[in-house]
Amino acid sequence: MSGPTSSALPRRSELLNYRPRLADRIGEPGLRALSALAGVLAVALILWIAETVFNDAGPAITKYGLGFIGRQVWNPDANGGVGSFGALDFIYGTLVSSLIAMVIATPLAVAIALYLTELAPRVVRRPVAILVELLAAIPSVILGLWGILVLGPFLGNRLEPFLHRILGWIPLFGGIPSPYGMLTAALVLTIMALPIITAVAREVFASTPAELKEGAWALGATRWEMVRMVVLPAGRAGVVGAVILGLGRALGEAIAVTQVIGNTPQIQASLFAPAGTLAAQIASEYQSANPGLGQASLIFLAAILLVISLLVNVIARLYVRRVSVR
Repeated sequence: MSGPTSSALPRRSELLNYRPRLADRIGEPGLRALSALAGVLAVALILWIAETVFNDAGPAITKYGLGFIGRQVWNPDANGGVGSFGALDFIYGTLVSSLIAMVIATPLAVAIALYLTELAPRVVRRPVAILVELLAAIPSVILGLWGILVLGPFLGNRLEPFLHRILGWIPLFGGIPSPYGMLTAALVLTIMALPIITAVAREVFASTPAELKEGAWALGATRWEMVRMVVLPAGRAGVVGAVILGLGRALGEAIAVTQVIGNTPQIQASLFAPAGTLAAQIASEYQSANPGLGQASLIFLAAILLVISLLVNVIARLYVRRVSVR
C-alpha cells in the first residue's frame, strides 16, 4: 500500500513561511471566550434560579425557619385562611418513593445493560436498546394516566392483597390495599428512571477495554467471572452516575406522581397508603394557593427539593471521584 506522494505533502519552505489567517488568529481566542461564557452562564442560571426560589419563599422562611422541615402539618384553611404549613410529610414521600424506585430500577437497568453488551445476539442488541430508551420519550402525563387505568387497579386488586396476605405482618405491607399510594407512585418512577440508567450503564459497559476482557478469557474465566471481575468494577463509577441521573428524574417528577400517589400529606409505614411528594404538592396546589403564606410555603418546598437534589449530586460526584481515583 503506497503512501502519499511527495506532491501531496507540504514543503519545508511552505511550513516555514506559513502565516495564520485572520480567522485562525481569532478562532482560538474566540473559542476560549465562548466556552468560558457558556460555563459562566450555566453557573449564573443556577444561582439565579436559587436566588429566585429562596427570595419568593421569604415569608415562609421568616415565619417558620428551619422548623418548617420538621413540621408535619399542611392546612391552608387554618388561622382564618392564612394557613399552617410544614414539609416533613412531603420530604418523607419524596425520599421513600424515589428510594424504592432506585432499589427496583438499578438492578433491572444493570441487568438489561449487561444483556445488551455481553449476552444478546448482535441482531437484537440495537432494536432492544432502542425500545428500552423509547420509554424515556413517553410523556409523564401518559405514564400517570396508564398508572391510573392499568397499574393502580392491578396493584389494588391483585398484587397488594397478595402481598398483604403473605407479608402483612411487616408494616410495609400492612394497611388497606389501594390503587393510589406510595407503591404505585414508586413503580411509575421506576419506569421513568429505568431507560435513563440503562442507556448510561450500557455505554459504560460497552467502553470497557477489550484487552481486559480478553485477559480474563485467557486466564480461563467464565463469562460470569469476566463480568464480575472486569466489567462491573470498571463501570462502577459510571453506573453510580447513571443512578444519580435516574434519581434526579425521580425526585423532581410531579405530574405522573400527582396522578397516582393519592396526594395525602401523611407519614405511614405501609406502602399501600396514599402519600405526597414535594414536586407533586407544588404542581397540584400552586395555582389555587393564597398569594401570601400559601404560595410562599409551596416555594419553600421547591427550595427544599432544590437543596436535596444538589446534595445528592454533590455526594455522587465525591463518590465517583473516589472510585475513579481507586
